Amino acid sequence: MRIYDVSVRLSETTPTYPGDPGIEIRSWKSLADGDSANVSLLHMGAHSGTHVDAPAHFIAGAGRVESLSLESLIGEAQVVVVPDSITTIDAEFATTHCQPGRERILFKTRNSNFWSGENPVFQSDFTHLDLSAAEYLVGQGAKLVGIDYLSIEQFKSKTHETHLALLSKGIVILEGLDLREVNAGIYELICLPLRIASGSGDGSPVRAILRTRD
Repeated sequence: MRIYDVSVRLSETTPTYPGDPGIEIRSWKSLADGDSANVSLLHMGAHSGTHVDAPAHFIAGAGRVESLSLESLIGEAQVVVVPDSITTIDAEFATTHCQPGRERILFKTRNSNFWSGENPVFQSDFTHLDLSAAEYLVGQGAKLVGIDYLSIEQFKSKTHETHLALLSKGIVILEGLDLREVNAGIYELICLPLRIASGSGDGSPVRAILRTRD
């Protein structure tokens, strides 16, 4: 069995979606300053790095992140490799490459390379999922759909139709994956958000891993 950590490293230089809070990690207490322990202060948005979107992210009164089904967040997942020439994943591509009935689909695209380098910057031309693909996956019974950048939807979408198509059906959206080391195939996904009980419950950072089945 091999374990792949498909989470993005969090630091002050990790890109965030424009308009979201930046990431700040600083010392609150320090052994070097004579304190009894090291304690760090973390300041970041709920959609920093690798994270999940809950229905409450775009739908008023909908399910919050602490209500997400653990059965959706853990289980077999298909990693689908998208050629670099494709920047919009549509229903035709999903129909051809996503195995029917798969409950968890993760798209590995050219986006994963955006995480390379010491100081990556936000890229607005990321590969995304369109409405037709989202509707196809809904019809196939998906419980979770993931992609390897900070949004599953085209940059600066005015309607958020991809998010709404998935979240309105209770499908978890997993964003900000780093799939550079992972090949196409079937894996076990383990993806657990923080149990955030206050705020709007719109999402949470996660530590996501994939395990081979043998």
